[in-house]
Amino acid sequence: MTERFRQVAPEDVLPDGVEGADFGGVRVRKGTVKAAIDNIRALDGLEPGGAEHRAAVAGLREAMPALRALGLFEVFRFRDPAVAELLEG
Repeated sequence: MTERFRQVAPEDVLPDGVEGADFGGVRVRKGTVKAAIDNIRALDGLEPGGAEHRAAVAGLREAMPALRALGLFEVFRFRDPAVAELLEG
């Protein structure tokens, strides 16, 4: 008999009071996905090459191993080709 689907809740992945966990050998801190989304959104309004733009890109590049370990890019793609090229290229 095959195993039935069981809905996964956030607390199943990271219980209350836990600040991070290892996924695929990569330490992922709580808030990584939200921080990446905020940095991606910020890129649109920042001057390319400026200090704030460089900081947002650096934060995103730092988060990439964690986002890959979570499997994010197995189910999502960047809508903005410039962001995709910047982070995947």
